[in-house]
Amino acid sequence: MPSSARRLVIVPGNGGGEVTRANWYGWAQRALADLPGIEKVQLENMPDPYTARESVWLPFMKDRLKCDASTVVIGHSSGAEAVMRFAESHRVAGLVLVSACVTDLGDANERASGYYNRPWRWTEIKANAGFVLQFGSADDPFIPWEEQQAVHEGVGSTLFAYESEGHFMTPTFPRLREALRAQLLADGTASPAHVGTSA
Repeated sequence: MPSSARRLVIVPGNGGGEVTRANWYGWAQRALADLPGIEKVQLENMPDPYTARESVWLPFMKDRLKCDASTVVIGHSSGAEAVMRFAESHRVAGLVLVSACVTDLGDANERASGYYNRPWRWTEIKANAGFVLQFGSADDPFIPWEEQQAVHEGVGSTLFAYESEGHFMTPTFPRLREALRAQLLADGTASPAHVGTSA
């Protein structure tokens, strides 16, 4: 990863509530703080938390969360789509995508978010992100594996594929820490595509 990367920002999925107590977000804010080269891990409640509109979230990421070329951005579910759209037009040190998809899956609320109304600009995302790590699970109850595979193929991510992690809604996420630590210790170039499987 580029030596300028010093911050991690966690962009949660939609659904509302206090993000520090939702899924693994609060755990990650604490557990990732001592990773090599990281000075701060930022996690905040997002505006428009239920629909997660692109028109609201992307300006918030830029102006409030200060996502920039020195930031590794971690996005879960709707947050993964937000960080991908952000990276279409903004440099980031790296992306971590968890339970990402490419269409609204026929859901009216997801459609209203605005992320899915045009083609994904994969070339720009790849050019603007120092690396892309992706976590997906074949048994995700919300996102078919084909959607997650489409993200992998589009952005050329380092894909960690699992069979039984669902939508990654657990209170801790040690595999995220392990993969990100390995990436931060690497020489700064994106790793070749790799598929890991759970034991």
